Amino acid sequence: MENGSKKWGFQSNKILNTSAKYMTVRGALDALMANLNKQDQRPLIPLGNGDPSTFPCFRTTSVAEDAIVDALKSAKYNCYAPKYGILPARRAIADHLNCDLPYKLSPDDVFVTLGCIHAIEITVRALVRPGANILFPRPGFPYYEVVAEQTALEIRHFDLLPEKGWEVDLEAVEALADENTVGMVIINPGNPCGNVYSYGHLKEIAETAKKLGIMVIADEVYGHLSFGSTPYVRMGIFGSIVPILSLGSISKRWIVPGWRIGWIVAVDPNGILKSTGVVDSILNCLNICSGPPTFIQAAIPEILENTEKDFFMKIVNLLREDADICCDRMQDNPYITCPKKPEGSMFLMAKLNISLLEDIKDDMDFCLKLAKEESVIILPGMFVGMKNWLRISFAIEPSALEDGVGRIKSFCERHAKKQ
Repeated sequence: MENGSKKWGFQSNKILNTSAKYMTVRGALDALMANLNKQDQRPLIPLGNGDPSTFPCFRTTSVAEDAIVDALKSAKYNCYAPKYGILPARRAIADHLNCDLPYKLSPDDVFVTLGCIHAIEITVRALVRPGANILFPRPGFPYYEVVAEQTALEIRHFDLLPEKGWEVDLEAVEALADENTVGMVIINPGNPCGNVYSYGHLKEIAETAKKLGIMVIADEVYGHLSFGSTPYVRMGIFGSIVPILSLGSISKRWIVPGWRIGWIVAVDPNGILKSTGVVDSILNCLNICSGPPTFIQAAIPEILENTEKDFFMKIVNLLREDADICCDRMQDNPYITCPKKPEGSMFLMAKLNISLLEDIKDDMDFCLKLAKEESVIILPGMFVGMKNWLRISFAIEPSALEDGVGRIKSFCERHAKKQ
């Protein structure tokens, strides 16, 4: 106490301060941005985040822009929305997924969220119970870990296998699961690996989950952003085998991450998620939080139903071109190795050959010095569960990507061990 005053009874949330700063993509990127050399006159090359929206070649479709304007100007959607979303949006999302499924979803299977990040938070929180654990992929998307840690849900990691195109190590899944396991997460197309799972592998995942009595949480925010030889398949095709919660949004495919509208969809023709109370838990979570703006929800039917195929083809072709640039140029860089060329999403994982570099301690040190010396931002692999790897987002304007990959090579050569 000072001056006779009582000691303050509050203090910081140490779990939140640690997880938000040191476990999230945003926290990592903030640290890297703070390390930039302000005297460097070259343009920043942002290879750390999956947001190409600032580049004109990745601008969203006019259909989406007009739908937002029309919904706003109608003055019909200035009201509060129901906790699970307005009916036209839910119906449109159900129909959107139905195009890929062998059975029909209804609007009652759809819960509209404030982006896919919010969908992750709601899903994880809805599964919390004393002693429960959940299975996450490694490497994966760190926000899952942040939410689970804050809810005291035990985290168990199964590996994705780079030598098998980042497939799930299903033997590890079986070894990790027990009677307290509630579910497993898969991300397809993959963040951070750029993998696209085959029909056969997804079926194996479904059958393994059924054997273990756990649900599958299918993060499909990059759905249909695939450009390799493996066709994109929704996990929901196997909903008759195992109950599935599909998470998605318009953020990535439509290049509008700032619009913050996503969804959770229960793909569960056998009604298991309802009978076990999971659907009620999702609704109760939604009851105590905010959803996306009503006018953006109102634009969803027009966006999902009337976006032209040419727009999607343009985006996919750009991503294919960028993936080719990134991987082809890295073949000339012995200091970084990409085990598999990406077939989808906006990312790849590359192994940092740390033994060939001088005065670089680890992946974080590499990325901090790269930011300072070359004004290139890359996410250290440690933030997605892979120390001394790098997560590279290649979804930027192709000429900027050429520049960025060239700067990375120059940096590596400057820090190479002398022969």
